[in-house]
Amino acid sequence: MECELILLTNGIRVVLHQVASPVSHACMVVNAGARDEEEGQYGLAHFIEHLLFKRTHKRNTNQILNRLEVVGGDLNAYTTKEYTCIHASFLSPYLERTLDLFEDLFFHSVFPEDEMEKEKGVILDEMASYLDSPEDAIMDDFEDLVFEGHGLGHNILGTATDLQALSKADITHFIQQTYNTHEIVIGISGNYKATKVRQLAEKIMGKLPENNHRKSRSGPPALASRQAIYRKPINQVHHVMGTKAYGVHDDRKIGLLLLNNLLGGMGMSSRLNLVVREKHGIAYTIESNYTPYSDTGLFYIYFGTDEEKAGKARRLVLKELRKLREHSLGVMQLYQAKQKFKGQIALAEENRLSLIISMTKNLLDYGRVQTLEELFAQIDAVDSVQLLGIANDILDESRLSMLSFVPE
Repeated sequence: MECELILLTNGIRVVLHQVASPVSHACMVVNAGARDEEEGQYGLAHFIEHLLFKRTHKRNTNQILNRLEVVGGDLNAYTTKEYTCIHASFLSPYLERTLDLFEDLFFHSVFPEDEMEKEKGVILDEMASYLDSPEDAIMDDFEDLVFEGHGLGHNILGTATDLQALSKADITHFIQQTYNTHEIVIGISGNYKATKVRQLAEKIMGKLPENNHRKSRSGPPALASRQAIYRKPINQVHHVMGTKAYGVHDDRKIGLLLLNNLLGGMGMSSRLNLVVREKHGIAYTIESNYTPYSDTGLFYIYFGTDEEKAGKARRLVLKELRKLREHSLGVMQLYQAKQKFKGQIALAEENRLSLIISMTKNLLDYGRVQTLEELFAQIDAVDSVQLLGIANDILDESRLSMLSFVPE
């Protein structure tokens, strides 16, 4: 995995993944997201992401949207609890066009009042579509249950009340406070020499003024496990159980990622899928997930099933958790779990857009890009004693919060 790191004088960093391909991918990631919003302004980071595409000092909406599409490229963006990301895929000759567009969108958007009101309506429709998808809505409610009163808890889309009240002054303040140039990374994957990329980056991004305003992030408060049941106009029970977990810098992170993959991660051979779906046939979807944040994390298990089967599904899940807490993995079980996990990671790196976004986040999180070999070595270093300790820490039933959506 060939990569070069370039540091601009204003603090912006560039990571170049060199690959011989006529297709290139690029992203620009800012270490600012929903958790950085002030109370009463929930949904602001996501609102800004939408508005970046609406108008800049030199381009209108059509010119922005057509800038890459006219040459066959693709442009998109997303917001998470901690990041805002714009990404693009395009043919190799159009790197300068892409970087120029990124710079224009992030630093020269004008946020016109008419577009703000129009986009509020679009996001209200987006909120409604989430409410129509209980498997999505339950995760937002569950995060609010686990992280109540903290920035990681509220929905990325925000609330209708907060959204309607957002102003241009709110947008300007948020950008000034969070768009720190030392916490912005540009990722490029393509057939380029480092000298050319450095030249373009200095030309386009190097002229931007440095902003080294340090934002303050505090970890979530300690809360006891909680349980809640909400009645909804749905046909199935949707159930989530989980707890706060390890942050990105915790030495146990790799072990929990491995344990999560074994329990309910990708593929049909996870323990939960084999027991709940394949053996007992009582859930179409059952999965676990672990998301590490900068200072904490979230682990959860989700399933959807008929109301009369929900109790049995929950008992089966808890039984599998007890097995992992009470019995160490055997030598062959641990070896197979590691090989499966490493293979999935390697296959995922074939998606070069996902890979370059991952590299930029590596730089933001760790200050360096982690190689595949380093990651594999960390996975290989996990032993059964460590996994048993993690299982008893995270999968302890007394620690798990639970949320159910049940039919009215």
